[in-house]
Amino acid sequence: MVKQRAVRLLLVFFLLVVSPFLASAGLLNKLNASSPLFGIEFPPFNTAVADSGCDGKLVAAADEVEEEKQNKQSGNLSPSLKLHMTHRATAEAAASGKTRKDSILDSANKDAGRIATIHRRAASKSGKHRATAGSSPRRALSERMVATVASGVAVGSGEYLVDVYVGTPPQRFQMIMDTGSDLNWLQCTPCHACFPQRGPVFDPASSSSYRNLTCGDARCGLVSSDGPTRQCRRPRADPCPYYYWYGDQSNTTGDLALESFTVNLTAGAGSSTRRVDGVVLGCGHWNRGLFHGAGGLLGLGRGPLSFASQLRAAYGHAAFSYCLVDHGSDAASTIVFGDDDDLAHPHLNYTAFSPSSTSDTFYYVQLQAVLVGGEPVNPAYGAIRQAFVDRMAAAYTLVPDFPVLSPCYNVTGVDRPEVPELSLLFADGAVWDFPAENYFIRLEGVMCLAVLGTPSSGMNIIGNYQQQNFHVIYDLQSNRLGFAPRRCAEM
Repeated sequence: MVKQRAVRLLLVFFLLVVSPFLASAGLLNKLNASSPLFGIEFPPFNTAVADSGCDGKLVAAADEVEEEKQNKQSGNLSPSLKLHMTHRATAEAAASGKTRKDSILDSANKDAGRIATIHRRAASKSGKHRATAGSSPRRALSERMVATVASGVAVGSGEYLVDVYVGTPPQRFQMIMDTGSDLNWLQCTPCHACFPQRGPVFDPASSSSYRNLTCGDARCGLVSSDGPTRQCRRPRADPCPYYYWYGDQSNTTGDLALESFTVNLTAGAGSSTRRVDGVVLGCGHWNRGLFHGAGGLLGLGRGPLSFASQLRAAYGHAAFSYCLVDHGSDAASTIVFGDDDDLAHPHLNYTAFSPSSTSDTFYYVQLQAVLVGGEPVNPAYGAIRQAFVDRMAAAYTLVPDFPVLSPCYNVTGVDRPEVPELSLLFADGAVWDFPAENYFIRLEGVMCLAVLGTPSSGMNIIGNYQQQNFHVIYDLQSNRLGFAPRRCAEM
């Protein structure tokens, strides 16, 4: 009899990172030979990303004022912002001489380091990053805000990339989408130490809307400086330096600024663009890490500096959602800020977010049990791993000493390997069932469990590998997480 207890489950974008899981019925999922399980393919990079400019015209200020009046009179809700996502992949991985296996293991090693750092951050963060309560949106909009999102396997990484237009005139960049951090930042000139980037680095001097945030601004206190203490001799004139680091030793250092983002709006059958002014953005002059060709990072955490929180403060958006394509797909999907009618699904399930007591950045849900093959197991990595080993021992030969991932099996010549089902049972009764390709990955005739261990803190992580081909909704108005299976590339 397994003792079941509710544990906190952290929702962030990570490749191959998940600890607690649960399975549904005790049947077996078949891994189809045509599924993405058979290796992460590295599709060609979206060359259009390097293009500058923006489709459509910026909405005139007078039109914005008139629209705002109409929205207030009609009681319309805020518009949804939709951003496109892409997944980075093969062209650059091939150019570097890396195999698919090398890229996957590199990503897994990176994630293992970041897992430990997230646990340290969650344990040590104080309430100083808490957003100001009681503030109302500057204005309400009636459209949705939408952006393109795609798999980032193209440049050898497991993150997803968002198309973003920054500055005036707007310049197009691809930024890594991250629900586990808050700061939005781009590599900026002068770039004293920067990683290779596809397309030009952002030049603040070329944007008429760029403004450095001063060290006396209250928002400057929401980020760490690059020294033990921040010197602020002239609060209204001196810049606000920042230092932001990630668990894989990646980091960015530069100046905090205010900049304009141009976004796509959708309302009914129509669409337009809108300039969102005064977005807090890190202008990074010293940047290092495994960002693999992206221009920077778009933070989507719960903290006040994240892009999602800033939109919510400005326009009242109380929800955002995304649908992640396969890691090996060259198709794109979208991230939507605001009501997402286009992604409505009759089988959408919800589980409540749990209170964020020690950190505002992360999204927590309460896990009751992990089911493997329909049977509950202790929600810890060792127990989950052993449950798969016990149930698969008779069918496949273990591959010992395979780096990073475990258990791994020799499935050479097997077209449709069978594995036990895996599901998450939440404390409020919601169940998240995963298809086999979301928790097993096949590399060169070897099939491995796509789960990594986490420190023994009672907190676990649902990674982006598990979230692919699910419509995921962060409903902050009702304080709940929604999820439903979808073929994201077809949406």
